[in-house]
Amino acid sequence: MNFSKTINMKKVEYINWKANGQNYLKELQAFLDKAENIENEELRKEIIFQMLKCDKELTLLAEKMFEKYRNEKEKSLKESEDD
Repeated sequence: MNFSKTINMKKVEYINWKANGQNYLKELQAFLDKAENIENEELRKEIIFQMLKCDKELTLLAEKMFEKYRNEKEKSLKESEDD
């Protein structure tokens, strides 16, 4: 077994991947800046709220995919350890 390639995922600290994405933060700020120019306050709030709901769903989907890939990697590493 090659220990240099083995990663113990339980020791990896959780990283807020979105907050570390500078391009994501830049685009979010650009959206909020543009939304601020909407004169109708109710419409502005509805648009921002809807965008945040979409962002939340996308985040949940991405995190599920990360978890799936992590589990597959752990399973693969365990299988290679058993060989």
